[in-house]
Amino acid sequence: MTVRTCAAALCILFGCGGSLFAAPEKLSVKVLPGEGWWGGATTFGTSAPYALNAKSVKFDIREGNYGNQAVPFLVSTKGRYVWSDRAFSMSLENGEMTFEGDAPIALVSAGKTLREAFLAAAKAHFPASGKTPDLQLVAKPQWNTWVELTYNQNQKDILAYAKGIKEHGFPEGGVIMIDDTWQYGYGIWQFDPRKFTNPKAMTDELHKMGYKVMVWVVPFVSMDSPGYREMCHGMLDAGVKCEKGGLVLQSETKLYDQYLDARPFAWWNGKSAYVDYTHPRGCAWFARELKRLCDDYGVDGFKFDSGDYGSDMGTSDHFITYKPTTGYDLSEAYARIGLQFPLNEYRACYKMGGQPIVQRLCDKGHDWEAIHQLIPDMMNCGLLGHPFVCPDMIGSGSWTAFLPAAPHPYEPEIFVRSAQIHALSPMMQFSAAPWRMLKGEAFEAVKQAAWTRMKYADYILAVAKESAKTGEPMLRALEYAYPGCGFEAVTDQFLMGEKLLVAPQTKKGAKTRDVLVPPGTWKADDGTTVVGPKKITVETPLMRLPYFEKQS
Repeated sequence: MTVRTCAAALCILFGCGGSLFAAPEKLSVKVLPGEGWWGGATTFGTSAPYALNAKSVKFDIREGNYGNQAVPFLVSTKGRYVWSDRAFSMSLENGEMTFEGDAPIALVSAGKTLREAFLAAAKAHFPASGKTPDLQLVAKPQWNTWVELTYNQNQKDILAYAKGIKEHGFPEGGVIMIDDTWQYGYGIWQFDPRKFTNPKAMTDELHKMGYKVMVWVVPFVSMDSPGYREMCHGMLDAGVKCEKGGLVLQSETKLYDQYLDARPFAWWNGKSAYVDYTHPRGCAWFARELKRLCDDYGVDGFKFDSGDYGSDMGTSDHFITYKPTTGYDLSEAYARIGLQFPLNEYRACYKMGGQPIVQRLCDKGHDWEAIHQLIPDMMNCGLLGHPFVCPDMIGSGSWTAFLPAAPHPYEPEIFVRSAQIHALSPMMQFSAAPWRMLKGEAFEAVKQAAWTRMKYADYILAVAKESAKTGEPMLRALEYAYPGCGFEAVTDQFLMGEKLLVAPQTKKGAKTRDVLVPPGTWKADDGTTVVGPKKITVETPLMRLPYFEKQS
């Protein structure tokens, strides 16, 4: 692309202000008796199914992704679904849902059950790719260095963390995720030589221990970095001139002789330019930098953080991209980069259902509210077309949650119950080291949870492979598999695939819990047999994760 030297030319090349779409589309839907709805965004799981668990719900995924995955899609327990090709808002009040969006919004009757509606919608709008992400993410617990090292990622402590896994009796091997500040700078995707004396030797050692290595990246580029100079100035490090372009530009942009005017985006680590993933040069630059890490250092994959969109990115009035777009389109384009790297993880996303991309729940606090959120949010994620979901980090993904001055005091019980929910979920991810945070029975309970996962690893892998073919959630609501049994609003227990019922304890200090056992014969973790449908009460001492294998 040849860049012209006037603002008018930029409008031709990149698209300028004004709405991308025609007048808003609207739809009203009367909720049927006994009907509940899922969808919209992962983080609304605790309100779902809407109209049953929450009578009033409002959101607008045109204006933001609410810290996690968003999709213009709702699906009903009565076999209906709502879909649009563009983002929309939804308001539920007095038994009626009102939608408003940037494209036609359709109500489709596709059967009588949640499963029938989901499968019809998936086939029509987000068909399964048939591919899984790297199954090492499923086969064993994952280990993320964030909580332990925060902004001091370094070679010595990463190796010590990895060695501590085996030394303290946890399953060795799996995935090590090296988090923020391994790199020299944002958009300078090189190991910081002040903290990594020989990064290739480090990855080689981790590989010998049985780990694949992921490193953290974001879509941002520091505005004094080589990548920024290359895309805005059209100048490589060697002084070689190249074509400009590849960063998101200012809405009131100016084109100077030397450079394009990139838009600074505020995020949690400051202000940076944003890679334009609608631009072939932005995509090529980012992919080139990541592939170099794989080739030069033996990095196996990437934790793609950020990618959120907010009200300031809602329309092209606020920025200019190569193709006229919105903030949610840019988030979707960022997610597409992950398709080049099977070992991937995203925390923010728009659409992309049916694809082999891991979706991690947004950072949860270290509190009981967060424990209650994990299962319903994973259910919502699966029903949005993302079966490969990770329930954040065990105990909390926020490093400040483990500080002495944290808003909520650290509780070993929260750590244990979080680990037990993770154990038989699609993925299990540690960050805070259990051997540092726990002792006695609590430590043994968390270690037991990790080994429980290993016991069922082959089964969970089989579920992941099947979900890649069908698009169905790995982690399922009881209503999904057993419609018409009174399970519509149950969100504190789940099915892993078809044959494993999991009922973790989610209440502080509770020593028992009720379990709704679906039809069939089920063998419990304690060896007892239950014939459903039946409601039972089970003991839940700290060491126990109640689960049931279907026999017939």
